[in-house]
Amino acid sequence: MSNFTLIHGSCADQIADAVVNAANSGLWEGGGICGVIFDRCGSKELTKACSEIQTPVNDGNAVITPAFNMKNAKFIIHAVGPDFRQTPKAFLELFNAYYNSLVLLKDNGLHSISFPLISSGIFGGNLKNAPAESAKQAGRAYKKFVQDYPDYDVNVMLCAFGADEYQAARIELGV
Repeated sequence: MSNFTLIHGSCADQIADAVVNAANSGLWEGGGICGVIFDRCGSKELTKACSEIQTPVNDGNAVITPAFNMKNAKFIIHAVGPDFRQTPKAFLELFNAYYNSLVLLKDNGLHSISFPLISSGIFGGNLKNAPAESAKQAGRAYKKFVQDYPDYDVNVMLCAFGADEYQAARIELGV
């Protein structure tokens, strides 16, 4: 049976088949959760794997690499969320970043995934409440996925690192 859980913590700390990196279109090592994931996987190994993928990866798309040295996951799904500073109405792309990650999970025979709040930090731009919008799109993507693939069980963990982000996501999701 599929489930969706909101967690107050880092997606990089959860035990899952795949941890999601809030990636940039070039799949370069970045700051925030991206930097944490590169550090835990092994920056050299993950950079090499990412360099072998055709870039730029379009907003809303996702690609997969091994998790290398990360002990709590087998794979990293690199989901490119929109930068709302550049594209202030990119809600479909944000939804697609979550949904396409779930499809990629299924396509690789995996069942558990740990997401950060994609496009809720600096990529949140001028959104009034970027963490709430990200949680909303994550919830919508999960609902569509279980509707589209009712016989495929997934365990989705949506992780909000900061207390304010967690509270905003909790209110948006009604949990």
